[in-house]
Amino acid sequence: MSESPRMPGDTYDAGLEVRNEVLGTEHVARATANSTEFTDEFQEMITRYAWGTIWTRDGLERTTRSAITLTALIAGGYWEELEMHVHAALRNGMSTNEIKEVFLQSAIYCSVPAANTAFKIGKDVLAEYAVHEAAADGTTGTA
Repeated sequence: MSESPRMPGDTYDAGLEVRNEVLGTEHVARATANSTEFTDEFQEMITRYAWGTIWTRDGLERTTRSAITLTALIAGGYWEELEMHVHAALRNGMSTNEIKEVFLQSAIYCSVPAANTAFKIGKDVLAEYAVHEAAADGTTGTA
């Protein structure tokens, strides 16, 4: 990504830190590496404003921000982003049950078909997460 002039203490730096914490350094590195002259300004904008201005605010816990984000993505049908943010919600400390509750609530306010898709995506992410967790603690991931 091309560098633009930044002031010390800029929201970009704070946003990059939070973006890495929430989405994971691998995801952010991949997004940055795949950035082009055409997309550089977009990457900087979302890092600065979404991550550096909103996600850094003190008013809500990260789990609450994740719940809101999951709901908004379900409402908009942004399925690739939903998958990414289910991972982020787990990284932010949301439990499987809390994610399920967000999806159930979304069935009423967003639509049952949208929640159906969300549950499929969530199930796949949670299965992947369980495999990684089992590998990390040396278990097989089965009972």
